[in-house]
Amino acid sequence: MPFISSKVNIAMTEEQKKTIRKRLGENISIIPGKTEDWLMVEIADHCDLYFRGDKKLPTAFIEVKVFGEIRDTAASKMTEMISGIYEKELGIKQNRIYIKYEEAGKWGWNGTNF
Repeated sequence: MPFISSKVNIAMTEEQKKTIRKRLGENISIIPGKTEDWLMVEIADHCDLYFRGDKKLPTAFIEVKVFGEIRDTAASKMTEMISGIYEKELGIKQNRIYIKYEEAGKWGWNGTNF
């Protein structure tokens, strides 16, 4: 039950969104027990993101939420992978990307909780 939400302050094409969604799905298994079959992705472009008081340069804020635990080694690998995707696909420099990890002890789906 992973959810990856990203906000960027630049315009994206549908092809870029599709590529990012695909690459995130291919790599979600970096977190043990997580698969693309359960992955939900949100991609929002044209967001007002200010970093260091400026919104002129391409910037991204990404949240990775999972049911259960994310080990430090998995989070480190995910950060490297996600930063690389956003830099390659959108030209956002890695020093302008924040990634937040959140572990959930309760997660609902299909009218019940896990």
